[in-house]
Parts: sequence; C-alpha cells; structure tokens
Amino acid sequence: MDRHHIVSRDEWTRLHKQHLLSEKEFTRQRDRLSAERRELPWVKVDKTYTFQGPNGQQSLADLFDGRSQLIVYHFMFGPDDDEGCSGCSFLSDHVDGANLHLAHHDVTFVAVSRAPLSKLDAYKKRMGWQFTWVSSGGSDFNYDYNVSFTKDAVAKGTATYNFEKIDDSMEDLPGISVFYKDADGDIFHTYSSYARGGDILIGAYNYLDITPKGRNETSTMNWMRRHDQYDAP
Repeated sequence: MDRHHIVSRDEWTRLHKQHLLSEKEFTRQRDRLSAERRELPWVKVDKTYTFQGPNGQQSLADLFDGRSQLIVYHFMFGPDDDEGCSGCSFLSDHVDGANLHLAHHDVTFVAVSRAPLSKLDAYKKRMGWQFTWVSSGGSDFNYDYNVSFTKDAVAKGTATYNFEKIDDSMEDLPGISVFYKDADGDIFHTYSSYARGGDILIGAYNYLDITPKGRNETSTMNWMRRHDQYDAP
C-alpha cells in the first residue's frame, strides 16, 4: 500500500469533521430507507410448503417457532453439492451471535437449502454453527422465492433473480426472505433481498470498511475462505 497523504493533527480533525457530515447523512438516509422498507406492501402466503428439519417434517408456520417474524436465509447448497457455498458460509459465520438476541425480540432465523438434511447437518457440524437449518428439497419454496432455478430455465435464460432475468448457469443463488405471521396464523411475505443485499448481514465487511485497505477485493469475496480453510496466520 502506497504511503497515504499525511497531515497535521489539526488538519486531520478538520477533514474528519467534514467527512462526519456525510456519515451522519448516510445514517439518516439508512434510517429513512429502513422505514420505507417497513412500509412496503405484503403478500399473503396461501401455498403450502414443507421442510425437513431437526423435528422432522415442518410447515412454514412451524419455522416461526412461536414468534411472529421469520427471517429465512436462502443458503446456496444444492442436492448434488458436497459442501455449502463459501460466500454463504461467510455470512452464516455472523448469525449465531445475533441470533441470541433476535430470539428475544420476536424474530426467528432459519437457513433453508435444497440439499438433503443429512448434508446440511454434517456441514453445520463441521462449521460449528447453532442456528436452525432445514431442507426444502421436494418443495417449490426455493423456486417460488427466486433463489433456485430449473435446468430448463437456466438453459433458456428465463430464470429470474433479484427481480430481473439473469444469464447465469447457477441453479441456486443466495437471498433473504422475511415473513410475518399474525394472531390468526395467516402468513405474509414482507420482504426479499438478493445478491449484495446480503452485505448488511456480514459484520466482517463493516470492520473492513473502516480500515485503510477496505475490503481489498478484486471481485466480491475473492479473498475469503471457509473459516476452516484459511492458512495459519
């Protein structure tokens, strides 16, 4: 890294105070964006979905685990994959600490993948994660929420991801979907986010963003490894 511009402490303070105005505006803008997100319309979920989890077959309603809000992380792990996506693994390393608090704030977090539960359980044990992870294999759930695509859709270029048609050979991609269950048991889809929308859940990026070198990526996550695959420091 080349030597950066060096100034006196007084000049450093002046420039940082100037930059702070932009940071405060960003914070206010982020608060406005979050408020807009909460005001988005909902869609009632009328379709029945089944999942295989630690308690056997479960419905979407079961995944709420007694709470009214559900965050689903669409983890890339297809039926033929031997291990989970490295980028999804990076994000998932940040879940358990937050999840201790989410469970006490009427929010349930669940990861969902198409791979069979036996593969998910084995990989979860390898990674040392505690969050709930269920299989949607045999269900339309991943396809309906636009994170999995049939071979035919991929071949024809008709797959829809991040609200637009994509030209991609992948049959699974990451995403986040949020649901609400009311007192009558009706379930509503309230929000979904894809691609870099998942950045907000990756705490390590926030640390990197305040360092001199930043994320230091030539492409998204190209430096990152599964946490058990790094060389010793």
